[in-house]
Amino acid sequence: MPSLFASYLRVYEPLTAFDRDRQAYWRRYVREGRAVAPLEGPGRQRTSVIEALGAGWTRLPDLPDEAYVLEADDTLLVCPWNLRIRVAEAALSARDGVPSVIADAFVPPVLAGQAKAVVDDWRSGARVLEHGVPRLHEQTATWGVPLRWFVLFESAERELVTHPARRALRYRTEISKARRRSSRALSVLRKSVGEAPITEAVEEAARWLEEFHPRSVVELDYGGLVRLLSDETLTADDSTELVATGLTGLSRGEAEEASTAYDRLVARWRAVQLLERCN
Repeated sequence: MPSLFASYLRVYEPLTAFDRDRQAYWRRYVREGRAVAPLEGPGRQRTSVIEALGAGWTRLPDLPDEAYVLEADDTLLVCPWNLRIRVAEAALSARDGVPSVIADAFVPPVLAGQAKAVVDDWRSGARVLEHGVPRLHEQTATWGVPLRWFVLFESAERELVTHPARRALRYRTEISKARRRSSRALSVLRKSVGEAPITEAVEEAARWLEEFHPRSVVELDYGGLVRLLSDETLTADDSTELVATGLTGLSRGEAEEASTAYDRLVARWRAVQLLERCN
């Protein structure tokens, strides 16, 4: 379930990326004015999931088939929520590595069984043959922004709104640019630090981008994190530049420059993560 203090990495695909039935559905969805804005989306998702699960959490309910919509160069792009599969995956993930007594208390076995069935069906061979490779269009991170996400963007692609009623900070770019940047970053990291956790994280992001249509748009949305940060902090946020500086330093063999940029970036986002523990 989406957190109030979360950031989001989204991919908006053109209608041609979907099968004929889905194209018709999304056209009707937009025509009827049902699309939800990113500012309201996380709250709507959270409410829908909690209300649908009910008090006992004994079933995995059907959830509204909704999406974020973006128009770019007269092209309609859609970022489906895929709430049912995301809830199923979250339920299974919550049980991983946890003693069964605790796991059953948080995610009852009945719900876990239904979640496994939904995930297996989502990725089954028959479904892939009929609908194509399944893909989730939105990733969520709570209490921060994963550093690997900044690799995909440049500072010029930032959009900052400080109006009190609709504060937001987001980056948007063409997926072709995001793919090139992740590929360059991966090459630099492999040569300089090898198969380190950061290399694996960037590789994971690069693989995820390959799942989508080549005319897609990628978006990094600070989401609810803007509630934790002042206008001055948001305006001065140069996280994408620090990532670029660090990668440039590594590519030139200037370890000190890379380390300084990395330390500044980690310290900045650690301060945000520590707010989770504040009472």
